[in-house]
Amino acid sequence: MLSATHLKQQAAELGFSACGLAPAAPVDPQRAAELKRWLAEGCQADMHYLENNLDKRLNPCLLVEGAKTVVSLAVNYYSHQVPPATEPAYRLARYAYGTDYHEVVKQMLRRLMQRLGLEEGRDGRVFVDTAPIDEKYWAQQCGLGWRGCHSQLILPQAGSYFFLGELVLVHPADAYDAPMQSRCGNCRRCIEACPTGALRGDGTLDARRCLSYLTIEHRGPLPPEAAGSLSPCFYGCDRCAEACPWNLRFASDTPIADLQPREALLQMQNEDWKALTLEQYRQLFRKSAVKRAKFEGLKRNIDALG
Repeated sequence: MLSATHLKQQAAELGFSACGLAPAAPVDPQRAAELKRWLAEGCQADMHYLENNLDKRLNPCLLVEGAKTVVSLAVNYYSHQVPPATEPAYRLARYAYGTDYHEVVKQMLRRLMQRLGLEEGRDGRVFVDTAPIDEKYWAQQCGLGWRGCHSQLILPQAGSYFFLGELVLVHPADAYDAPMQSRCGNCRRCIEACPTGALRGDGTLDARRCLSYLTIEHRGPLPPEAAGSLSPCFYGCDRCAEACPWNLRFASDTPIADLQPREALLQMQNEDWKALTLEQYRQLFRKSAVKRAKFEGLKRNIDALG
């Protein structure tokens, strides 16, 4: 039997900003229908991996045989050193200035399992954004926060600048958290801040219009509307998050050293980005999530800034 109190205490000591638990079970029918409708409408664009293994995405018990508990955890990546999108300096999305979060958060999750006396494989598995698991749904079920109008998870008194990770464990817990309801109310600031109208107003987005998707996942030329809306961010986009009142009021710097901005990236000027070479790209983005876009994709984006 997992002690929820002990688990949360260990998570806090390791630097996690929030931790919650929920019984492992299929996602509720409303969420399942919503996800299937979103996929049917083509809002996933070319991210066909979101269509694959849909049965597992809708049921974590198919990911981990005998699963009893889903533990959702949040890791802060915010830094005030990254200039806001209102400034003219070319920039990356905030999350991209540190070490690749996949590895950072995964190692934190593995250390947590070790502290709990659990063995990966025998007692469960760790997940960070690379497996078919509905992470924002489970974060809400575990009481961490709610999915905002900008589609990101918002933590109360903290905001949305967080990475999410999960433990899916074969052990039951002695206590579970209650799902958190939305506190966005009638606020539409994020929707109004999106330059391409990608936010649909229901907590989902249309990736075909989203600058984050188009500058990272999309291959080939940028659509003209997207190319004209990039400046100053050429990798990802923070505009919806920067407009969110929860972030404006509560965002605070990450305590995780590996997620803090690399000085070499902060020092880059507009002319440096325009002159970026393949060798510089490899040096700047070693162990970085930015490699997802590849050198050619990054140059395409920078060239679109004019």
